[in-house]
Amino acid sequence: MNPFHRENHIARQYMRRSSCRHVAVDIETTGLFPHRGARIIEIGAVKLDSAPIVSEFHSLINCKRQIPEGVQKVHGITAEMLLEQPAPQEVFPQLLDFLGDRTIVAHNARFDIKFLRHELARLGRGLPNPSLCTMKMSKKRYPWLPNHRLETVAKHLLGELPEGLRLHRALDDARLTAMVWMEMEEND
Repeated sequence: MNPFHRENHIARQYMRRSSCRHVAVDIETTGLFPHRGARIIEIGAVKLDSAPIVSEFHSLINCKRQIPEGVQKVHGITAEMLLEQPAPQEVFPQLLDFLGDRTIVAHNARFDIKFLRHELARLGRGLPNPSLCTMKMSKKRYPWLPNHRLETVAKHLLGELPEGLRLHRALDDARLTAMVWMEMEEND
């Protein structure tokens, strides 16, 4: 019984008909630069398979770091929310099991992968998974967009954001990234 995994539905309209081996990932952090001490405090991941039910992974992470007020305003995660949450050494090995050998899909993958590699290196682990970046893809495919933030690209592709979505929270952003990527793949 793994407390970090659960089964959930993503709207059927966004599921690809063919089998795929991808996982959409998003993180929330205490800052922008892991080499300056910023850490991952939330991770969300969504497996993309051909079935309408996909597996999800989500956890807040207590890395015992202060969260600057400006950063808290972006994602809404406070130190109090992290007090009873698992430590990185509990979460990241389970994340690796969840990822398996799948290709990681992320919006601004460079940022997410940099942080994931930093956290895993602290545990003596690596991240061999290949990755795809929906932000890079959107810049090539939709250069006329005013910006290439996830919200902007999603509104362009989906028309409107899914009801109840909380932007800048890892699991919802991973879900939205999955929808964006699948829509891009359908229109390729």
